[in-house]
Amino acid sequence: MRKTVAILAACVAWITSGAAFAQTATQPMGASPRVERALGQLQTRFSSANTTHDGKLTREQASTGMPMVAKHFDEIDTQKNGYVTLPQIEAFMREHAAQR
Repeated sequence: MRKTVAILAACVAWITSGAAFAQTATQPMGASPRVERALGQLQTRFSSANTTHDGKLTREQASTGMPMVAKHFDEIDTQKNGYVTLPQIEAFMREHAAQR
């Protein structure tokens, strides 16, 4: 599991480095097909897990659709709102990739 988190974190860090993302994590202009595919997969997994379609993933939704997020939910939910957003997940992954 740790290896999977590290690989995913490195991928997201690479994808998001130097690019400003909106709340919906739009794709950077001119991104390679590989970057677009990886970003799309993250967005798809988030959208599938977010059954209320409000842009906020609860702990229960994360448990069902994004187990890695559920495992680190309290670390990702830095504002202690009881939910996490896609940009918060990306920030967590970038932070952990930088620590490697």
